[in-house]
Amino acid sequence: MLKAYKDMNTEELQKLYEQVLAEYDEAKAKGLSLDISRGKPGADQLDFSMALLDVMHSEMDMITEDGTDTRNYGVFDGIPEAKRLMGGMMGSRPDQTIVFGSSSLNVMYDCVARAELFGIMGNTPWCKLDKVKFLCPVPGYDRHFGVTAQFGIEMINIPMDENGPDMDLVEEYVNNDPAVKGIWCVPVYSNPTGIVYSDEVVRRFAALKPAAPDFRIFWDNAYCIHHLYPDKEAKILNILEECEKAGNPDIVYQFCSTSKITFPGAGVAAMSASPANVADIKSRMQWQTIGYDKVNQLRHVRFFNNIEGLEEHMRRHADIIRPKFEVVLNTLDKELGELDIATWTKPMGGYFVSFDSEEGCAKAIVAKCAEAGLTMTGAGAAFPYGVDPKDSNIRIAPTMPSLEDITEAIHLFTVCVKLVTLEKMLGRLNG
Repeated sequence: MLKAYKDMNTEELQKLYEQVLAEYDEAKAKGLSLDISRGKPGADQLDFSMALLDVMHSEMDMITEDGTDTRNYGVFDGIPEAKRLMGGMMGSRPDQTIVFGSSSLNVMYDCVARAELFGIMGNTPWCKLDKVKFLCPVPGYDRHFGVTAQFGIEMINIPMDENGPDMDLVEEYVNNDPAVKGIWCVPVYSNPTGIVYSDEVVRRFAALKPAAPDFRIFWDNAYCIHHLYPDKEAKILNILEECEKAGNPDIVYQFCSTSKITFPGAGVAAMSASPANVADIKSRMQWQTIGYDKVNQLRHVRFFNNIEGLEEHMRRHADIIRPKFEVVLNTLDKELGELDIATWTKPMGGYFVSFDSEEGCAKAIVAKCAEAGLTMTGAGAAFPYGVDPKDSNIRIAPTMPSLEDITEAIHLFTVCVKLVTLEKMLGRLNG
C-alpha cells in the first residue's frame, strides 16, 4: 500500500524524490515524442468514415427531397434532410435549425461577431456599448474563451461542480447586470471535465431573467452523442423545449457538428434556436453566403440515413476510445490514487479527462512532460486569459494516440506529477 506524501517525513520524501528523479531521467533518455494535447480523433476512428467518400459519385442523382440541385447556388440555411439529421442531434425542429459548413466553432464566432457589429434582434450592437461581459464556466473550452477574447469581451469565471455551473452565481450575474450578454456552456460531457448538466441546472438556465434583452446562452452540444458506455449514455433535458416552457424561447443558441464523428474540417455543423432568432440570423447570413456545401450535407445524410445511423456509428467510435480512457484512469488510480496529491474526473463520454494537481504545480508538470518528450495542453488553457488562479488544472486528451502510446504517455505523466509535487514539498520548485 502506497503512503500519502503528506504522511512522510523529510527523509522519506528525499529518498522517494531520488527514486522518481531516476525514473524520470530514464524516460527522458528514450527520446520520446508523444502528444496528448488536443482532442483529435485517432486514425482508426477516421477510418470508420472512409465509406463517406464512396456514397456520392459522378453519375448519382444530386437532388434533394424538395427538388434542390445540391450542385448549384441556393438554400443557404441547409437542405431539409440535413436539418432533420442535425436537428436529431440537438432535439430541434426544422424551423429552429440552420445547417452550415464544417465548423461549429466558426458558427459560434459568427454569432458573436454579428452581435458585435449589428446587435441581436434590434438591440444595440455590442461594439457600441461601454462594457460587454461573458460568463465562463471553468475549467472550460479554451477556444470558446479565445472567441470572446478576440472581441475584447470581459470574461468572468464561474465555478463548476458535478451538476454543472454554479447557478446561484450565474443567476446573480445574468439577472442583475445588463452588461452580461452571454455564457459558454458544454452541457454534455463538458470540455474538459466530462460533467453532464443536471435537470435542475438546465431548468434554471431556461428560467433565467436576463437584465440584458440580448443575453444568449451559447449551448455547445459538441459531445451530445459521444458516449463511452452504451449502457450509461447521458440524457439531459432539451434546452429548447425547456426555454419555451419557461417563456424564454429566445435566450439560447445551440450548436453541434460532425467534426469528431466523420472528418474534422470536412463535416457538417449546425445550430438551433427559436424561429425569431433563426430569422434574425438569416437576415444577416443572406449577405454573407449564397449557400454552404450542400453536396457534403447530402453526402452525410446518405451515409447516416438518420439519427439512429449516426448513433450506431458513434458506438463504433466508443469501442475504439473506451480502452484509451480506461488506461488513463486505471494508471492514474494505480500510480497516484493513494498519494493524496491530485484529483481527476472520470468521464462517461466526451474527449477529455480533467486533472488537478497540488496548487502551484500544473505549469511545472507540463514543462517536465515537454522536457521528456510528452506534449500536453498548456496549463491554464481551460481558463479565460489562460490564467488558472490555482495553477493546478491540466487537460488530458487520450483519443488520438495509439493504445500503446497513450499507455506510455500517461505513465510518464504520473512520473512528472510525482516529481514536481516532491520538488514543491521539498522546497525545490522553481529553483
